[in-house]
Amino acid sequence: MIVYNTLHKKKEELVPIKEGKVGMYSCGPTVYNYAHIGNLRTYVFMDLLRRGLAHEGYKVKSVMNITDVGHLTSDADSGEDKMAKASREQQKTPYEIAAYYTGIFFRDIEALNIMRPNLTPKATDHIKEMIDFVQGLERGGYGYETSDGIYFDIEKFPAYGKLSDLKLDDQKAGARVEVNDEKHHPADFALWKKAPKEHIMQWESPWGMGYPGWHIECSAMSLKYLGEHFDIHTGGVDHIPVHHENEIAQSEALLGKPAVNYWMHGEFMMVDGGKMSKSLGNTYTVSDLKDKGYDPLAFRYLCLNSHYRNKLNFTWDAMDGAQVSYKRLLEAALAHKKAPAEDDDAIAPALEDFFGAISDDLNAPKALGFMWVLAKNPHKSKKIYDALVSMDSILALDIAKCEEKLAVDEILPPEVEELAAKRSAARAARDWAESDRLRDLISQMGYNVLDTKDGTKVTRK
Repeated sequence: MIVYNTLHKKKEELVPIKEGKVGMYSCGPTVYNYAHIGNLRTYVFMDLLRRGLAHEGYKVKSVMNITDVGHLTSDADSGEDKMAKASREQQKTPYEIAAYYTGIFFRDIEALNIMRPNLTPKATDHIKEMIDFVQGLERGGYGYETSDGIYFDIEKFPAYGKLSDLKLDDQKAGARVEVNDEKHHPADFALWKKAPKEHIMQWESPWGMGYPGWHIECSAMSLKYLGEHFDIHTGGVDHIPVHHENEIAQSEALLGKPAVNYWMHGEFMMVDGGKMSKSLGNTYTVSDLKDKGYDPLAFRYLCLNSHYRNKLNFTWDAMDGAQVSYKRLLEAALAHKKAPAEDDDAIAPALEDFFGAISDDLNAPKALGFMWVLAKNPHKSKKIYDALVSMDSILALDIAKCEEKLAVDEILPPEVEELAAKRSAARAARDWAESDRLRDLISQMGYNVLDTKDGTKVTRK
């Protein structure tokens, strides 16, 4: 398998540390709120990688952390802990907040056919490991104490910036760097924060009561579950300049050697050509997609239409197109499933091309194209269906469930038909607010609404 290694800025052959085995760590969610579809696109990439590795014959040990403490509201080690902030705003304990949103996250990834990692350790269960890690950095001369915490001295680590090509001279205070006169360098980052008495989450430590910095948890837990040296670390591109750069620094400083061979990152998802973020109020969740009548796997299909290293622009028109294409793919698969099991010369080359595209840095759009070529074969054969199911071991679009997914009662109650007619009229009048209101009403009654070039289609959920 060929993968793109962010560390070396090029595609490289994947050579595991242990033959036949791959250790893989993925940055998981901070469970203070719902994961939005931009976050989830990264986990679709993670899942695609894991499935691709499994097809190549590797036994994959997949670890993904659950951040339930330590992630401040700013990458600059300033502001509140996100969990404490959510706890105050929602009038629940941090543990109640974490349990609720962790459950929602696992429900969402299940809806997207994202396999749950083998291990999903929580930060709050590994405070001892983090304290031990920080003490090790102190002993090595990389950590130093200030009035508000323990910081990593980046000038002691000459390779700092090698992942993102950051230059220390460019890291000035006031941008993404906390202004703190006690720090040796403005870009020094927190390993452990000392907590004021009123802070809601804190633990005993050699430096008094406090809580971990965000970056230390991934280094401590990857060390515990994957060892001092493992194969792949994944995450979103937003992690490159701060979180992953800091992980590399503290892990290599402690161990005296590289901890990770391949760093892989998924690109941003945009919304209507602009940035997606909670602060801008333009984020959507899996529940939002369902409420608007979309199959969550139509969103997975949309993600697979773009290479994981390319930006993906999310629009509702794009979702409409993905839903239509996904349904047609299921229909094509079903036609082959119901046909006799006859040989076809197109099957072997299609499978070879498909898995070749996946092994070339997870080229899912190209692989999906090869799946479509086979699905549209005019010669219907159960053996073609079997080949499509084999391809779907990677893409995870529920091809094997095509019959049950398409078995929808198309007879609509009169009240639903009336709302659908009113919505069509609203769309014709370009009254989008009324159109959305009627879509939501139809959705609340248990029906999907899909706008296609042939008009609006309403089906039972």
